[in-house]
Amino acid sequence: MMTRLLMRAAAIRVLVAGDCMLDAYISGAATRISPEAPVPVVEVEERRFVVGGAANVAANARGLGARVTVAGVTGADAAGIRLRAELEQLGIATEALVEDDARVTTVKTRVTAAGQQIVRFDEETRMPLSARMVAQLLRSCEGALEQAAAIVISDYAKGVAEEAFCRWVIERAEKRGVPVVVDPKSADLSKYRGARIVTPNLKEAAAAAGEAIHSAADLARVAEILLKKIAPSALLITRGAEGMSLFEPGRKELHLPVMVNEVADVTGAGDTVVATLAVALGAGFDLREAAAMANLAAGVAVGHHGTWAVRRDELIAADRSQADPLS
Repeated sequence: MMTRLLMRAAAIRVLVAGDCMLDAYISGAATRISPEAPVPVVEVEERRFVVGGAANVAANARGLGARVTVAGVTGADAAGIRLRAELEQLGIATEALVEDDARVTTVKTRVTAAGQQIVRFDEETRMPLSARMVAQLLRSCEGALEQAAAIVISDYAKGVAEEAFCRWVIERAEKRGVPVVVDPKSADLSKYRGARIVTPNLKEAAAAAGEAIHSAADLARVAEILLKKIAPSALLITRGAEGMSLFEPGRKELHLPVMVNEVADVTGAGDTVVATLAVALGAGFDLREAAAMANLAAGVAVGHHGTWAVRRDELIAADRSQADPLS
């Protein structure tokens, strides 16, 4: 099934809108303790940058072969310049990525030694966009939205995917019959109502429903609560080592087991899920087929350390090694 998606992907245009980030990784050896404080001294051997947040969703969709435009906001800073350069190197269109001199580009820097993360420090602005920047972002999105076969709203709660923006995107997509996939951070999932599918993880789903999840019965109850909030949207709850569960109005739920031999790092796995869902739905696959492919792609992503955009060859290999979960 994944191979069929990859064959169709080049014809699919995807718009990814939301909170774009730059992930920085600093690695080296830590063989001594600082004389200034009881902390390790890392002798830096490598420094690398990869795109994160909504930009990583775009990278994953591009990795599947789709034509991708990313929409969001960066600061007028060196990190914003690097983020654009990284995106353009991946072949992702950035004309809908606007600059705001009142904000900083979101950067998450991870310091590791001997494969172990020692510290992470974040640079970010979480305030909602100004009215001027919202208007500029909407104008920049219009052309890409009109051409898109699928749209992702990647909400990392950094101020871009506010309710008015989500409503604007979803309403315009709905008029064109274009599926919208949402990776939510808001506890109020009703702001995404009308999207084709909303994809919280277990923690996010529990918070949005105001209910704890300790059992299959709890999960079913939470899904019922959330489906009422987002109707007529579907719900895909990602469950870590338990895989993921798809809930659609009026249909029996579908539980997809995790498809991975060893988990190295779950960073960015949700980005892989929504990117694969969007490309698959844009290519005409139904929601259950799209969910199965997203589950397979997530299994590939978590096998890597750090933020990772899955590659076509990895997906083909994984597809060949797995039985069809829908058969």
